[in-house]
Amino acid sequence: MLVKQSLSISDIRVPAKRGNTLDAARRDLLAEDLIEHGQTTPIQVRSEGSGYILIEGLHRLEALRLLGEIRIDAYLVRARQH
Repeated sequence: MLVKQSLSISDIRVPAKRGNTLDAARRDLLAEDLIEHGQTTPIQVRSEGSGYILIEGLHRLEALRLLGEIRIDAYLVRARQH
């Protein structure tokens, strides 16, 4: 079961390949929506060392960063063990 956590945005690393998919117009529209409604869907991250790696939610992360927020709601995803 996923548990929502509040994480520091500065602790989240975006892989270069994922970062290249950022659509600035979509991010800006999402930022406007976040001002009005707040974050309703947490992003997904996995733990790496003392920080986190983004799995899902690039536009939400970057929209909140654009708005000057320092924290974001996230689900910590653990890798399956085989």
